[in-house]
Order: sequence, then structure tokens, then C-alpha cells
Amino acid sequence: MAGARIERLVTSGQFSLDGGTWDVDNNVWLVGDDTEVIVIDAAHDADAVAGAVGGRTLRAIVCTHAHNDHIDAAPALAARTGAPVLLHPEDLPLWKLTHPGRAPDGELADGQVLAVAGAELRVLHTPGHAPGAVCLYAPALRAVFSGDTLFAGGPGATGRSYSHFPTIVESVRDRLLTLPGDTVVCTGHGETTTVSAEAPHLQEWIDRGF
Repeated sequence: MAGARIERLVTSGQFSLDGGTWDVDNNVWLVGDDTEVIVIDAAHDADAVAGAVGGRTLRAIVCTHAHNDHIDAAPALAARTGAPVLLHPEDLPLWKLTHPGRAPDGELADGQVLAVAGAELRVLHTPGHAPGAVCLYAPALRAVFSGDTLFAGGPGATGRSYSHFPTIVESVRDRLLTLPGDTVVCTGHGETTTVSAEAPHLQEWIDRGF
């Protein structure tokens, strides 16, 4: 694993879908060392994300899903760094709502492994919040980057287009709550949690119907 570490940058902007717009703060996660790094969810502010990358080589810009608040700065960051933007293909319809003239550079697939600074990040396809939503599991770092699939207190919202509550419950139950309990859940918004903290609440989420 060498010197691989996790860094968090919080950026602010707006999320828009289905005719509504909301002010949001997003977590931008960086995984790497002093030489190279991967950015997970280039949100809102390409200058701020580029500043966090600094002089390191940016290996990839990974999109956990294609809601605008998670991808709006991705093309600008790619243009200034040369890094590829990676997205699961099932989220292309959402991507095109924000960037109709610029396609992602590569696809993410379930089971794919991204390597940076000696650490491996395994792609877990976790649909529900969005059809192509993914999480990235880094076992050596005891962390999973959950995007908007899982937060402290429950799964991501499923009340808007392209989302489906039974599907997100299945994704959380089968792909995330099966990870080691001490795995830190690095979320797309808000504070981190752990798998063990969220596992007992699964039936509560189902009963409440997020």
C-alpha cells in the first residue's frame, strides 16, 4: 500500500433534477500519495479540486454516478490535467443532461480494479440511487467510497428520476453491508460512517421507505 492515503475536499454548488434545484455540499475524495492520485467525484469547483491534486499526477477522475453535483467539474478538471473521466455506462443518460457534448473517456464495470499509489480500489456496481451508481472498495485502506448509495443513517434518496428504492436496498444489503464491519464509509455528502454502524438499521430503512 506504500503511502496511499485518503483526503477529503468539500465543495459547494447546486444539484438539479426533475425541475428542482437544491444547494448542496459535496465530498470530493482523493486517494493516493505524494506522487499520484485518483479523484472520486469532481464536484462544482475544478480549481479547488486541481489545487488539492497539486503537482501530483492525476490518474483518473472517477464518477460514482452522474448526478450533476458529482460530475459538473469533471470535464474541466480532465482538460487541465489530461486525466480520463470514468463512468458506469448505465449512467450515460444522466451524464448527458449535464454534459451533452462531452462523453466520458472510459467505462467503469463491476469488479474492475483501479490502482493508485500501491492501493487497489474495486468497483462495486450499486444501482438504486442511479442506474450506474458505483462504490469503490479499498480493502487496504479499510474504506469504501459510497457516493450517494449509503450515508450515515441510511441509503441515498430514491424519489427522483432514474432511482428505485428496492434496488438501492438490495445494493446496500448485498454489496456494502457484507464488507468488514470496520470499513469506513466515505460518503458523497456529510460525515463518514462505518459498515457496522449502518448494518443494524437495514430493516428500519425498508420500513421507512426512503
